[in-house]
Amino acid sequence: MKTILCYGDSNTWGYNPVSQERHEYGNRWTTVLQQELGDEYLIIPEGLNGRTTVWEDPIELHKNGGTYLPPCLESHKPVDLVIIMLGTNDLKQRFSLPAGDIAAGAGVLVDIVKKSDSGPGGTAPEVLVLIPPEVRKLSDFAEMLTGAREKSLRFPEAYAGMAEERGAAFLDIGRNVRFSDLDGIHFEPDQLKILGSMTAEMVKSIL
Repeated sequence: MKTILCYGDSNTWGYNPVSQERHEYGNRWTTVLQQELGDEYLIIPEGLNGRTTVWEDPIELHKNGGTYLPPCLESHKPVDLVIIMLGTNDLKQRFSLPAGDIAAGAGVLVDIVKKSDSGPGGTAPEVLVLIPPEVRKLSDFAEMLTGAREKSLRFPEAYAGMAEERGAAFLDIGRNVRFSDLDGIHFEPDQLKILGSMTAEMVKSIL
């Protein structure tokens, strides 16, 4: 059995922009991924609302993805593949980060995985970076994410360069899925199905 750790934010946790609660288990993209890959794979969802790549949030505490990743890897090892989908929360105005710095933050997470011994036989797990889609029409999050859409449009180039530099696989999911116009930063159920399916195809090419 191959073990896959999905490390992300509210979109991996399963935030529903329609109900503003959590998607039903069967609708989450990680569940779709599990169904697409079958019983030979174990999918471990590790999503946290508000999680950043590597930045300490002065308002929402304990959201630094870089701090939690090492013990998370150790807890679940051996892990064959780590899927990282983070960066949308880094767009918050209070961080004042350009797209390149956000991609670099994701790169730190890639480095943590690649330097770990959390894979089979004490090796490092494989890494797949999912590039977050562009921010769409913002509602309740508009003030907090001022300027976010323009920065998110630079994600594909910035993340691809970061991943190529580190020899990590990457997937620009914004080519096939989009955030909801209800809040601009979360997925509706139909998009989660597409995301789970396209990620499954990428996983099959890696493992």
